[in-house]
Amino acid sequence: MYQYRQIIVRLRQGDSIRGISQAKLADRKKIRLIRDVALKQGWLALDNALPSDDELAGFFKPKAVFITQSLALPYREQIETWIKQGIQASTIHATLQRLHGFAGSYNAVQRFVKDIKSQAPVTTMMLTFQPGECAQVDFGAGPLMINDATGELVKTWIFVMVLAWSRHMYAEVILHQDVETWLGCHRRAFEWFNGVPKKILIDNAKCAITKACYHDPVVQRSYGDFAESYGFIISACPPYDPQKKGRVEAGVKYVKNSFVPLRDFKGLHDANAQLKVWLLETAGNRIHGSTREQPLTLFATERHLLQLLPANPPDCARWEKVNVHAHCHVQFLKCHYSVPYSLVKQMLWLRASETTVRIYREHELIAIHPRLFNPGTKSTLSEHLSPDALAYGQHDAAWCLEQAQTVGPQCFNVIHALVTHTVMDFLRAAQSIIALQNKYGAERLEAACLRALVFDSGQYNTIKSILKKGLECSPVPDQDVFDTLTDIYTGKGRFCRDTSTLLQ
Repeated sequence: MYQYRQIIVRLRQGDSIRGISQAKLADRKKIRLIRDVALKQGWLALDNALPSDDELAGFFKPKAVFITQSLALPYREQIETWIKQGIQASTIHATLQRLHGFAGSYNAVQRFVKDIKSQAPVTTMMLTFQPGECAQVDFGAGPLMINDATGELVKTWIFVMVLAWSRHMYAEVILHQDVETWLGCHRRAFEWFNGVPKKILIDNAKCAITKACYHDPVVQRSYGDFAESYGFIISACPPYDPQKKGRVEAGVKYVKNSFVPLRDFKGLHDANAQLKVWLLETAGNRIHGSTREQPLTLFATERHLLQLLPANPPDCARWEKVNVHAHCHVQFLKCHYSVPYSLVKQMLWLRASETTVRIYREHELIAIHPRLFNPGTKSTLSEHLSPDALAYGQHDAAWCLEQAQTVGPQCFNVIHALVTHTVMDFLRAAQSIIALQNKYGAERLEAACLRALVFDSGQYNTIKSILKKGLECSPVPDQDVFDTLTDIYTGKGRFCRDTSTLLQ
């Protein structure tokens, strides 16, 4: 009734209907209605008292608002259950049509859903932290800039860690969101603060949490070892609930909106150099909107309550599950590392630090290799290969010739012809011929090679067949016999074709 009283007061003061309307108290039609009632009741006379709110309410009753009943009302209980499950209005409408033959429109369901949500607003609690208790971490999109290594224009991200009590922050422009970058940013943030908070509140990034869950999240093994080494607790926000780390969410927006715009960056190194100066000169000395204090002023108190850094900084090691391939190697970042051949097709754990790669089966150390960084390279230990593969790799052409020399000159001639063939690679055949001496002896092998050379068939299957049938000691036919056989099959054979007539 306050609005009606103000209009009556201004009418008593002699204001015009136009003037009262321009003051946005009511439109002209309504002001005339109020004036007519006031004149009839004598309220405009200065000698008379102004009417009470009850009197005004008796003359100016609000119009009745008729609310139509929603067609979705009979299904209210079921719709409320679906809303709690996070199901959207369009799905609810389609399900009602399919299960109950619902005849209402989608807009009717949408209005009904909005009405239910407005009747039960979601309330939150402001989180409070003690000095040194917690830091919040998140990523944000960074500016496009030139990659120092390749010279290409690349997308960047901004890593931000905010101390929850003092609001002092560390930020860094990065190119990747992988595990190694995540751990490295943490280390540099702790060195920036010269201490470690007791708890790190994070989102469910893949580089930190492998399985997001409200009750039982699964931490990335690399991050878990890193947290144990530095002595902090990992606290993951529930899925789809980033509000629980609102201080770093605000910190990311502050960096993106205050530092990034209207700056030129020559590269990643230059961007991070400018960012560190900005953190100390601008961000650290601003009056924070919530604490009403400068973050660096509060940090002067909080820094003494952080946990001490380890005397020897732990490795930023990355853990990853790897499969052993048939060639007795595992692959990590396109580099290959050997493991014992008995573990082929098994799943192992690989731990990669800045200098070494260690491979484990459960908790048992299987192999250690130097860290490789060039894609396609491999680190192979000979004891990891199977005997067959090891023999093939070690028994090269030079080894075969050396072994054949110990057997005899005929064997050497056979092996030499195989390993120097200009078209085919007969290394396996040469290795197999040398291996025949283990079963038949060097003398028989030498005789078999002689017989094979006589017949101009120095192949593995020929020599093996000669030894198997014991033909290496059989007399070798003279050259005349071969000449006679040649004449039979080239000039005097029964079915020999006379080619002389073809030349006429």
